Amino acid sequence: MFMLEELLRNEYTNELVDDILNTYNTKRKTTARINTILATKEEVLSELDKLGIKYSFVSWYEYALIFECDEKVIQETNLYKEGKIYLQSLSSMIPPLILNPEVNDTVLDMASAPGSKTSEIASFGVKSITAVEKDKIRGERLKYNLEHLGCKNINVMIMDALKLDDFFRFDKIQLDSPCSGSGTINNQESTDFINMDNLNKLSELQYYLLKKGISLLNKDKEIVYSTCSILNVENEDVINKILKDGNVEVIPIEINGLPTLPSTIEGVLKVKPTEEYEGFFVCKLRKIK
Repeated sequence: MFMLEELLRNEYTNELVDDILNTYNTKRKTTARINTILATKEEVLSELDKLGIKYSFVSWYEYALIFECDEKVIQETNLYKEGKIYLQSLSSMIPPLILNPEVNDTVLDMASAPGSKTSEIASFGVKSITAVEKDKIRGERLKYNLEHLGCKNINVMIMDALKLDDFFRFDKIQLDSPCSGSGTINNQESTDFINMDNLNKLSELQYYLLKKGISLLNKDKEIVYSTCSILNVENEDVINKILKDGNVEVIPIEINGLPTLPSTIEGVLKVKPTEEYEGFFVCKLRKIK
């Protein structure tokens, strides 16, 4: 934890870092997304009321639920078993909302397992989604989850997104990049892997994945880059490097009601880890040439 704490104190005020470290020792509340592919909001809430399961809402997304109970209670319900609700962190729900795909958009999810964001994109009614996952085992989990959640018209490709053929073109791209997970740490986890050698390797991978995504994007269309990290090296540094290439511009994100951290880039979203939220970074870019 020492290295992570040192990195955080180099980027944020001591007060913010103390809050973040306290969050690492706090069990997060159980949260879930109503899967509108298989159920209506009214149907889900009616069933939860019958079961006596208490829930609350967030202001920025009508299909997000926060529970007071443990996730095991939710997993025992038919709603969960039938795929009508999906356990998902609140912060993880944000990138697809920012992407905001339309029905006729061709959409690419570059690192899609286990399918949380892919299935959320599918709930927009998008007709064409390509979901890429490098790891075969995670890829099988992705396929299972998408089928369980009733997702259609999704082409799953088990391969490295960096090796996607250059003839592909997409209107919207989601890149929830591999990262250190510094926004999701809990006191049960070791943070020994969070060191500058590993962070620099991740940052390089993140840059090349983002650069690849931009190359596959149609002009004037958008890509959303996100990580569950709150460290600059995986976020602002990657975005600043890609902006220097001159092919994209930042599209300001406007979403209210979230706990946030300061960023050196105007218009991005950096979610502060709390009892309800994981730490997350989200940036929306438009291809200009």
